[in-house]
Amino acid sequence: MYLCSWYHLALNISMAKVGYIFKAAGYDGFDTDKEWMEQYGCVQVIEEENGHEKLRPQWKQLMASLERGDELVVSKFSNALRGSRELATFIEFCRVKVVRIVSIHDKIDSRGDLFPETKASDVLEMFGSLPEECAMLRKASAHIIHLKQNINQPTKEKSLSRAEREKTIVAMYNNGHSIDDIWKVSGFNSRSSVFRILNKYGVSLNRGKFSGPLGKRKPKEE
Repeated sequence: MYLCSWYHLALNISMAKVGYIFKAAGYDGFDTDKEWMEQYGCVQVIEEENGHEKLRPQWKQLMASLERGDELVVSKFSNALRGSRELATFIEFCRVKVVRIVSIHDKIDSRGDLFPETKASDVLEMFGSLPEECAMLRKASAHIIHLKQNINQPTKEKSLSRAEREKTIVAMYNNGHSIDDIWKVSGFNSRSSVFRILNKYGVSLNRGKFSGPLGKRKPKEE
């Protein structure tokens, strides 16, 4: 009923149910969502690690494995997808593949059976709020990383964590975090230091055509 009506074409096709959960930092509904999927009859629940937030290798492998008539259960669209563009592509993919979509917390079932109380306005609300929710998920992930970075640790221990800090900067950039988010986590006094670390590790910069911030560089950290 909602999203697309083509799924009624698959009613007579044998289906495999599979679940997907991105293990976002600080998300405390993982166990409950996994139990819901298992009770619903999912033959497998794919768990994407937080460190793979940008590339989502498990999600891509899952998309390649789905066949006509399968059912895909997600915790929430903002948990599985990274924005509105991916959502549009995903819905078109499922339309062509005749894959049924179930989103637990959005209360959306593309066949319209599981959540009869869901209205068209609820679906539109989900579409409208998706970009903000995805951005909040990435910020929460960055915040968790920040809290784990040597807060209230002895000075000696801090001095030994330079390599780990640099690895964190590289990992956050490769996973799509903004320079501002990385800078806040890094503890550096200027953004130019973040670019210095990225250049040091040979990271291919994709935040524009420049390899560093524009304008006069600020002094490096003390």
